[in-house]
Amino acid sequence: MKQYNAKHIRNVALVGHAGSGKTSLAEAIAYTAGLTDRLGKVADGNTICDFDPEEIKRGASVSMSLLPVEWKDTKINLLDTPGSFDFSGGMSEGVRAAGSAVVVISGKSGITVGAQKALAAARKKGIAQLLFVNKLDSEHADFYKVFEDMKAKFGPTVCPLVVPFVENHKVICYVNILEYKAYTYKDGKATECSLPDMGHRLDGLRTAINEAVAETSEELMEKYFSGVDFTPDELIMGLATGVRRGEICPVYCGSSQMLEGIDQLLNGLMWLAPWAETVAGETGVDPNGEEVHLTVNEQAQTAAIVFKTVVDPFVGKLLYFKVISGKMTPDSSLLNMRTGTTEKLGKLFMVRGKRQEEVPCVVAGDIGAVAKLAVTNTGDTLCAPVRPVILPGVNFEAPSLSMAVYAKNKGDEEKIVAGLNRLKEEDPTIALELNGETREQVLSGLGEQHLDVTVSKLKAKFGVDVVLKAPKVPYRETIRGKVKVQGRHKKQSGGHGQFGDVWIEFEPCDSEELIFEETVFGGSVPKNYFPAVEKGLRDSAKQGVLAGFPLVGVKATLVDGSYHPVDSSEMAFKTAASLAYKDGIVKASPVLLEPISTVYAYVPNDTTGDIMGDINKRRGRIIGMNPADEPDMTCVSAEVPMAEMADYSKMLRSTTQGRGHFTANFARYEEAPMNVAKKIMDEYHAEEE
Repeated sequence: MKQYNAKHIRNVALVGHAGSGKTSLAEAIAYTAGLTDRLGKVADGNTICDFDPEEIKRGASVSMSLLPVEWKDTKINLLDTPGSFDFSGGMSEGVRAAGSAVVVISGKSGITVGAQKALAAARKKGIAQLLFVNKLDSEHADFYKVFEDMKAKFGPTVCPLVVPFVENHKVICYVNILEYKAYTYKDGKATECSLPDMGHRLDGLRTAINEAVAETSEELMEKYFSGVDFTPDELIMGLATGVRRGEICPVYCGSSQMLEGIDQLLNGLMWLAPWAETVAGETGVDPNGEEVHLTVNEQAQTAAIVFKTVVDPFVGKLLYFKVISGKMTPDSSLLNMRTGTTEKLGKLFMVRGKRQEEVPCVVAGDIGAVAKLAVTNTGDTLCAPVRPVILPGVNFEAPSLSMAVYAKNKGDEEKIVAGLNRLKEEDPTIALELNGETREQVLSGLGEQHLDVTVSKLKAKFGVDVVLKAPKVPYRETIRGKVKVQGRHKKQSGGHGQFGDVWIEFEPCDSEELIFEETVFGGSVPKNYFPAVEKGLRDSAKQGVLAGFPLVGVKATLVDGSYHPVDSSEMAFKTAASLAYKDGIVKASPVLLEPISTVYAYVPNDTTGDIMGDINKRRGRIIGMNPADEPDMTCVSAEVPMAEMADYSKMLRSTTQGRGHFTANFARYEEAPMNVAKKIMDEYHAEEE
């Protein structure tokens, strides 16, 4: 592939719901553009973009892939993103690098939650949006029903440029309203045909385009109202301006499987999608927090954002980057703004699916890849040391489902942590942490499929087998009563014996740990044994008497005791204190405490009743309801026991059809109900036996 400048580069993310045909569309574009002479199919596992073994096995994308194609002296960098909510990190990566997004919608399924979320992500990022209604070869496809739905849900910016002419539920030809021409397709080749009789519909659609173009400038508005027709150049430039501003959302259609309408979409991307020169510039900050405005200029100092990482246990890391200004060249040295270290670049690559082609440089506005950088990860800025700048990173969705990771084979624990940490570099939507209380490694992700793929990759890439289990809940124990007990340890042997005798008072207090005090008078227990008594109590408090959980909120006061001038020792008094603990805590009305989470669930307005009902079933308490920042969404705030939250993300996704999301943070501990406490204690004692 030849070198292109920013004026002839389009960075386009393919986004939409799972199953809408994004990868098939990318494959059809590659075939139509002459990149390949064989049309791969997702079902056959031979597409350019879905090359990962997990993708071939599942018949669906699990990560973002890059596919640059050439079309009429224009380079189009296609960023094929996953549609499943479990792999939304791939969409975040694609949107970060793109200058426009093609939202792919199935003509059969219509507007889905995934399409709405994809369009919202593009609008939030401020990039141009185009719509492609796919699968019009399907028996139950209905373009015009989908189009009316698009206008209702996406607003007045929706503007059809290519529409099908349908008879007996079958597409006869495709009408390009902009050109005022119709085309039929055979084996991907377009043939012009006569315009079909579409009644007033065609004139109405043409008028809608003219009105949209007229609104892009005062000059065009005056021309429109004067009754003068726009020239073809004026139409294209007006549409391109509107698309770039987000005022026009053009609609194309076709079938990726039958290679229909693909050339017209490519022409649309070439004419209307913002070229990198106009949209790839960005605003970052310097080390002092001052804004730095970067323009797309090959002669400027280099600045690039790393938006994706691929980890290979043998080759190392492959980093995908987008050059914002200047250009990247092999053997140059760039500053990593996160670490403050300088990275020397090796070979640079253009990536096409799983293949890499070495290139002499990557210019501003373009996308490339580099391997084997030591400390650079996704979201990092690489820039010339003489002009340090930090660019916005990638906005990933926070993990929502957590599971404990256990090795199938003993001794693999270190391999598990090392492998998952490597996979975290590749997928920042994974989180891994060691729970200091339960001693479990807890893996978090975006859903069941996400964690399943992570486990599969761990085995395939690092040879480690694991099982996932529900994480243990870090309960606590405390007391509600006040008691005074004796702990006496006396043991005789042939030589010195052991003797320690303490009287300790236990009572509740407001503390997250055990509080130790002493009020001993008259030297009944020498001061040098006080630390031993405290140590014995603190060691004992690590394991409660009900179910073995740590004891909190207890004040222990050493009030009296006795000692032996020969047989007493620190160990004897430590043992005596532990005996007092075991006797006293049992008598002081011990109770089990459970952790409570504060939950904020952001859900569609029409599902708030179901969500509140579910929270009540989980023993939760509704705190309030407030309008969310997102349109037609409500924030339901509640307090819910952590033990009841294990499958909450699955329930929320199912109830809201993937539109809802939530956050949960630890709030405090509360006394567990008797039936809950009994169940926990029974499980503990069963394990002990």
